[in-house]
Amino acid sequence: MESSEAWIRLLHLPGIGAVQQNQLLDRFGSPEAIFSEAAQSDLNDRTKEAIRGADPQRQQRIDESLNWLDRPEAMLITRDSSTYPQQLRQFHNAPPMFFAIGNSSLLNSTQIAMVGSRNPSRSGFDTASEFARYFATLGITVTSGLALGIDTASHEGAITGEGATIAVLGTGPDRVYPASNRDLAHQIVEKGGLLMSEFPPKTQPIAGNFPKRNRIISGLSLGTLVVEAALKSGSLITARLAAEQGREVFAIPGSIHNPLARGCHQLIRDGAKLVETAADVLEELAPQLRQALLSSNIEEPSAEPHSETLQLDDEYHALLQLIGDGPTPVDQLIDMSGLTANVVSSMLLQLELQGHVALNPGGYSRVTFDN
Repeated sequence: MESSEAWIRLLHLPGIGAVQQNQLLDRFGSPEAIFSEAAQSDLNDRTKEAIRGADPQRQQRIDESLNWLDRPEAMLITRDSSTYPQQLRQFHNAPPMFFAIGNSSLLNSTQIAMVGSRNPSRSGFDTASEFARYFATLGITVTSGLALGIDTASHEGAITGEGATIAVLGTGPDRVYPASNRDLAHQIVEKGGLLMSEFPPKTQPIAGNFPKRNRIISGLSLGTLVVEAALKSGSLITARLAAEQGREVFAIPGSIHNPLARGCHQLIRDGAKLVETAADVLEELAPQLRQALLSSNIEEPSAEPHSETLQLDDEYHALLQLIGDGPTPVDQLIDMSGLTANVVSSMLLQLELQGHVALNPGGYSRVTFDN
């Protein structure tokens, strides 16, 4: 049995989901070993029957998945793959395999999840697009679910920012839901992004699959930003999963008269970080972002930040001169520099990554070196 076929057969075992699939892999070591050794093991009878059983319908689904993988752009990313996302390995319910199209290296890139209403206000749509564009310009991957509304704005904003975006599907990899986002899905791949799904080809848009895929959106990311959401929005599920996974949760407040702000306000009452600008998100995530960016996207900076290899332009020098040895609040730097909050935040992040400044309680301080 070839490796891909064994993985696909494992995926299609009846009544055995991601948790038990991972347990079987932990015990036997590989899909091939599961099918060759399970019959002689002490597994319960139900599990043994699922492993050895066969029926025409299941075989048809297996064949459909294998046929889809014959396409040149198709990928099966298993937990044994080097490209399997490290962020998900810590979760026992993470899918042991994904179907994917596009740039699989993004799975281990620095990511921020963005979710929200499928029917946002114009302001909410524009805000999501603006935040995503800003994250993308910094090399941060924007991860969302390809739904209408905030998801769409987030993917489009990342593309506009000439950055990367990942769409986690609630259907099979051969289906785009809603169909109106088919062109966007193609654009994501063409612009260096990724489409991924834990569901096999031919999987239709079943309602229960969308909350299930949300654990992947939140799990891949350092934090989840909710832009607009009603009190019963599915985005609140993503936010709850993010909190359970130990990820940061951010929410943008809105008018008390806007029903689409009530979900965000509830999240804030429950402990989510209130953010007004994309810079607020980056400031909160600064320690994790620094570590993640250094390990994945940016080379380790020189031990001598003022060496010729790290020349700063005049604008960076001017901002650096405004920062003292003691903590200087970001708001103060914005006022003194005359720059926008987003620009100052971006510059501070780069200065920190290069070792010129350090983020401390109360603001940024210059890093001094002994001669």
